[in-house]
Amino acid sequence: MTTNYDPIAEQYKRSKQMPWRTFVECYTLMELAGNPSSLSVLDIACGEGFYTRMIRQRGAARVTGVDLSQGMITLAQQQEDAHQQGIAYIVGDARELPVQEEYDLAIAAYLLNYARTREELQSMCDGIARALKPGGRFVTVNSSPAFHFPASPSFRQFGFETKAVGDWQEGTPITWTFHLEDGPFDIENYYLSVATHENAFRQAGFSEVRWHPPQLSPEGLQDQTDDFWSPLLENSPIAFIECVK
Repeated sequence: MTTNYDPIAEQYKRSKQMPWRTFVECYTLMELAGNPSSLSVLDIACGEGFYTRMIRQRGAARVTGVDLSQGMITLAQQQEDAHQQGIAYIVGDARELPVQEEYDLAIAAYLLNYARTREELQSMCDGIARALKPGGRFVTVNSSPAFHFPASPSFRQFGFETKAVGDWQEGTPITWTFHLEDGPFDIENYYLSVATHENAFRQAGFSEVRWHPPQLSPEGLQDQTDDFWSPLLENSPIAFIECVK
């Protein structure tokens, strides 16, 4: 597993401000996370700390962010230095999380879709499960294993495009192109099936696995109609997953 986030850390940070990420991705993930008051929370693949800060602002008692990219952690630490929220940021791999404590809740935005093989996915799920208390929950948003990327429609109206590279099979690369005002940038992740994910969760020790469709926040309809959002919601390239240890 590799990361190519260091050279695009600043661009990726700005891509978080796209309306679809605010009104669909962020809204649905935070709804799944629920009220974090008094909980210890681990944000895996935390990037520059977008969700890490949000979960802390919502009342989490203790929050740690972990990311493989030093560039992302540097951006996150700059925010922490400026605002002093009491968040700990660590450079580390999800497969061997550099944490000693167990957490009540783990969240991750676009982590599992970087596994190229079943073995890499299993290592990620094992690492997440080890970091959770018994009864702890893991919630995540990822490229959807149920979405057929070779037949992907255009999502240009939302500011991104997707493309499968090569034959459609386990491990096929998927390119996401984000269009910003100063130009596009690409991120590559990989396809593994729903069944492969389910097996990895169960083998890691998660007793409950629930798949959730994306939801639209009420604010998303203030400037756009249902028809605008329907291509993203009805045949979505992203999926939300909730697991209980």
